[in-house]
Amino acid sequence: MPCGSRAGVSLAATLGVTVALAGWGVGPRLAGQSSESTPPSTAKGEWPSYTGDWRGSRYSPLDQVNASNFSTLEVAWRFKPDNFGPTPEFNLEGTPLMIGGVLYTTAGTRRAVVALDAATGEVLWTHRLDEGKRAAVAPRVLSGRGVSYWTDGKGDERILYMTIGYRLIALNAKTGQRIPSFGKDGIIDLKQGVVYGGGTQIDLETGEVGINATPTIANDTVIVGATFAEGQAVGTHNNSKGIVRAFDVRTGKPLWKFNTIPTPGEFGNDSWLNDSWAVNGNVGVWSQITIDKELGLVYLPVETPSSDLYGGHRPGNNLFAESIVCLDLKTGQRKWHFQIVHHPIWNMDMPAAPLLVDLVVDGKPIKAVAVATKQSMLYVFDRVTGQSVWPIEERPVLKGDVPGEWYSPTQPFPTKPPVYARNSLKVPDDLVDFTPELRAKALKAVERYKVGPLFTPPILGDVNGLLGTLTIGNMGGGTNWPGAGFDPETNIFYTHAGNSSPNPLSIRPSEPGFSDIRFISGIAGRKPRPGAENGGGPTTQGQSQPAEGSAMVGLSVDGLPLVKPPYGLLSAIDMNRGELLFQVAHGETPDAVRNHPALKGMSIPRTGQGGATSNVGLAITKTLVILGDRLVTSPPGRPRGAMLRAYDKKTGQEMGAVWMPAGQTGSPMTYLWNGRQHIVVAVGLGTYTGEYIAFRLPNRS
Repeated sequence: MPCGSRAGVSLAATLGVTVALAGWGVGPRLAGQSSESTPPSTAKGEWPSYTGDWRGSRYSPLDQVNASNFSTLEVAWRFKPDNFGPTPEFNLEGTPLMIGGVLYTTAGTRRAVVALDAATGEVLWTHRLDEGKRAAVAPRVLSGRGVSYWTDGKGDERILYMTIGYRLIALNAKTGQRIPSFGKDGIIDLKQGVVYGGGTQIDLETGEVGINATPTIANDTVIVGATFAEGQAVGTHNNSKGIVRAFDVRTGKPLWKFNTIPTPGEFGNDSWLNDSWAVNGNVGVWSQITIDKELGLVYLPVETPSSDLYGGHRPGNNLFAESIVCLDLKTGQRKWHFQIVHHPIWNMDMPAAPLLVDLVVDGKPIKAVAVATKQSMLYVFDRVTGQSVWPIEERPVLKGDVPGEWYSPTQPFPTKPPVYARNSLKVPDDLVDFTPELRAKALKAVERYKVGPLFTPPILGDVNGLLGTLTIGNMGGGTNWPGAGFDPETNIFYTHAGNSSPNPLSIRPSEPGFSDIRFISGIAGRKPRPGAENGGGPTTQGQSQPAEGSAMVGLSVDGLPLVKPPYGLLSAIDMNRGELLFQVAHGETPDAVRNHPALKGMSIPRTGQGGATSNVGLAITKTLVILGDRLVTSPPGRPRGAMLRAYDKKTGQEMGAVWMPAGQTGSPMTYLWNGRQHIVVAVGLGTYTGEYIAFRLPNRS
């Protein structure tokens, strides 16, 4: 079957192919083997959604793998999708699903969908889509985070996923073939309806929109978000606008849409002063959407407007940017919202799936939703009413002096739970202190920057000798897209959290006609992005990404992080009490720290790993929290690589670890098949191409 576009050939013939390998057209059960009366669930040893369940918990009650045997795990199978795309992929971010003995996931630079045998990792079928230029110019590329599953319980089972070019596709879970009755031959073109400015349709090939997250499905409804170019090098005007839409999962019929930038007549439009809603864009939902199936409510984690660090062209609080928004599942109507950052200028968009948690607070049962953030603050609300479970205070924050900028006088601070990782730089307490000489150099270094509490705004760079504002809790802090987890049996929240060096942020006037970014740390600059009109307004300066094996994003002193360790944490919060349970360093000490000549002969405790490039997801089981190192290291006596680690859920004590050839890039999942528990995690980065690795205990028979 042809897979490239060709004049005169039908859409069905040009957009994709599915291959079912000989002898495996339907699989070893495979799809359909689950009892029709009991839907797939982690309670049955499956992993039916990206976050394990519809609550976002990443929890499975499996306990075959435990503290006593975790370190004996062996590789059960490996799947390396180097040939699923025109070039190998190094950053494989997917988390597979497992239903009835089949794993479903995305793989490769073409974002192919694959079905794998749960026992052996063998390929059962594949589906690929070659979108040509539409994919090449997309803002969110590579394999994405995975797929979604739906069944009517009567034999109709489907896999739905988002293509690189922003199409929603429904596949038969048994065969991998497109569902002809869904959309147009199994495809919905989601670019239709995405607009910029006052409502102009974007170009269907080159228009900017895409997503890495998976669709969210509840009952017979599938919901998809949208996102755009990332980072600070984006234009300030006429970007594509955020939108969230729902479709009938059987037919693809549109059900409703929600504009994250409200248009005139919609609630929140007046928070964009001077009609600035019409020239602004972004405000997408790029992370995982969560749905309460029982209450019929949808929870959206919403991102930043354009441009990330400058908002002088968009005065006002800018709803629904950087908010948690609750919608009615049937109608898409807003039920409630809470804006976590007013008038965002720090890139603190909501990065993680909201968690649905049933708590008992002061003896009162509460159906709550918890929102983890980059600034390491956990916001907890009654998920029906939007009332905060513990008081959230509007506190005065510093006002900046960037010409033309609009500043919110206050920002919301939760009184409970406490901050679970560093979110501002305290001088001198937070500065590197391995030696007095390093502390002295760190003190000297910060003299060139404005240092203040959380929400200290960016400043004009190279003015009065200052290069920028040092901030934590945006690019490299707190919880990022891998998200957090929740144990519904103990009501404990777990997350990996960046606790690392601050990012220097500053604003400078740009040349008209494009958006430019320069890196004030002096590492490396990013070239202008042509064609991003910004009306000559200010653009931003930030921090470059670190090389493989370096400590983390942020400033350094003689090659060491500006701040003292730990650089990355596993944090746990008792959600019934709103209290911090523990914080432990997670991840190996980076080679750049362990092997630093200034520290020769010193005993350096494990520092953990932090920063935006080091954030990792986790899985929770009956007794363990499981997550791996992101950075590759070379500790004495061990091959270069990374470790998948297990921690005691009550104490945070590490209970075991197994070696991986590369760092963790996707969030782990676990399942039971043929009586054996498996743990699957994606690894990659550096010079190691992406790979899914499945671990299980040795066969003792």
